[in-house]
Amino acid sequence: MSKIFNFLKIYLKKFDPIFWTIANLISIYCLVLVASVSRTGINFFKTQLIAVIIGYLGAMILSDIDYRKIVKYWYIPAAVCFVLIALTFFIGKAVEGHAGVNARAWIKLPFNINFQPSELAKIGFIITFSKHLYALKQKDLLKSFLQIVFLAVHAFIPVLLTHIQGDDGAAIIFFFMFLFMSFTAGIQFRYFAMILVLIIIAVPIVWNYLMADYQKLRLLSQLNPESDPLGIGFQQNQGKISIGSGRIWGQGLFQGPRVGVRGTVPIQESDFIFSVAGEELGFIGCSLVLILLISLLFRTLYVAHTSYDILGSYICCGFFGMVLSQIALNLGMCLGFLPVIGVTLPFFSAGGSSAACLYLGLGLVQSVFQRREDENLEDNPEFIE
Repeated sequence: MSKIFNFLKIYLKKFDPIFWTIANLISIYCLVLVASVSRTGINFFKTQLIAVIIGYLGAMILSDIDYRKIVKYWYIPAAVCFVLIALTFFIGKAVEGHAGVNARAWIKLPFNINFQPSELAKIGFIITFSKHLYALKQKDLLKSFLQIVFLAVHAFIPVLLTHIQGDDGAAIIFFFMFLFMSFTAGIQFRYFAMILVLIIIAVPIVWNYLMADYQKLRLLSQLNPESDPLGIGFQQNQGKISIGSGRIWGQGLFQGPRVGVRGTVPIQESDFIFSVAGEELGFIGCSLVLILLISLLFRTLYVAHTSYDILGSYICCGFFGMVLSQIALNLGMCLGFLPVIGVTLPFFSAGGSSAACLYLGLGLVQSVFQRREDENLEDNPEFIE
């Protein structure tokens, strides 16, 4: 027990109080919203609480490890994430969602726990792609066309694997992480222009051969949201009604009549948790969600800016890109600006895998923060070449 207290004493001397204060406020707010949804009969709160606790413990352990040592052994998280995703193709649990979704992206663990490997793979991708970018930066190869192709192949692996799983929401997040990390690394604009051209060329191929019927309907419904209000547009329309019903101050915490009836907004505890804040806490509650998440993003950028080396900056930018893209996509679909694509609101949506792995991302950022005044890298034996 004394060893634990000594560890905490040393840890508290070097941790980032602003970062963790924001994270704590987000965790509390998340648990309150999830507890409200749990009134419908399924105890999402218990699962979320356990996930948050596990996530915090994992974040503390990870932040205490030198991020350069983590990156040095990049092949370990890479192998673990690849094997776990590959397992979903053989023993994965298929989850049928709203309007035709059928994704085999979960592994059933003991004690009736469903684990989603793609969430852990996002953290693994931050590690491996940061390593890849840093190695190219050190050798001054970020302007090489061939090396950019290798970077794209690196990113294409998790994009392809998660697409095959049927989890295109995760595939899109991986793609945006690749774009953001590459941009912040200083890759030339002409390569992004080439990617844009390739995307435009690929649109008819993706539409005709890769997209499922329900995905096409979701995109088409954006042109006329009221065309199928009881079918493909039901979830999004009901979510917007719930958000609007709260007006300025909301109908009261644990008092939202629509939140209290399961199925009023499908998957409200996860993809549409923002509608819970809107209905029960109104515009004020929604604004608080945004303020907390934006504060976390800005603090992450601060850590990236003050990082001792460019490797730490890449890691922070990877986490920033992951969280920012999830926020933009989730709120876009909740507010009706984007089609429903199965992306959760980071740190707020119910989901044990997502919550626990996001906290691992916090741990990586804090590992960078705690070593921002470290000794000269060239003299550090743990530093990766």
